[in-house]
Amino acid sequence: MAELRSSHSVSRPGRREATAAGIEAVYRARAAEFLRVATAIAGSREGGRDAVQEALTRAFARRTTFRGTGTVEAWLWRAVVNAARNVRDRSPRVAESPDADAVAADAVDERRDAVRAAVATLPERQRLALFLRYYADLDYAAIASALGVRRGTVSATLNHAHEALRAALGEEVLA
Repeated sequence: MAELRSSHSVSRPGRREATAAGIEAVYRARAAEFLRVATAIAGSREGGRDAVQEALTRAFARRTTFRGTGTVEAWLWRAVVNAARNVRDRSPRVAESPDADAVAADAVDERRDAVRAAVATLPERQRLALFLRYYADLDYAAIASALGVRRGTVSATLNHAHEALRAALGEEVLA
C-alpha cells in the first residue's frame, strides 16, 4: 500500500498535529483569499498583509497545538481572522474626508462605496461571515469552524446581514 504524503494527511480526522508542509499547502492554495479577507477586516492592504503574515507565523510556531477537531484550513482561517482583528484594533482610526475624485465618482463607484459603508455598519460577526462567504468562498461549515460558532449560527448570521444590507441599500443594489 502506498504511503500518503504528509500534506494529504493534514486534515484527516483524528490528526492531532498540523504539519509544516500541510500549513504551507493550505497557504499556497488560499493565499489570495486569506489576503482579501484579512484586508477587509483590518481595513487596509498593508494591515491585511501583516495579519496574514502574523497568522502564518503563529500557525507554524503553534502547529503542535492543533487539536484535529476540524481541518487545518479552518484552523488557519480562524488564525487569519483573529490576526486581522488584532491588526485592526491596534491601528489608529483616521477619519477620511471626501476628495475631488470621490465627488466625481461614477455610479459604479458610488454603489461600491454605498455597499462598503453599509457593510461597515453591520455587527462584527455579520461582517466576518460575509467576508468569509463572499471573499473566501467558504461554505457554512468552514465559516462556522473559522468563527467558532455552529453552522446554524452562520446561516442565521448571514441571513440577518443580508436583511440589514437590503434595508440599507434597497433590493435593487443586491440583485
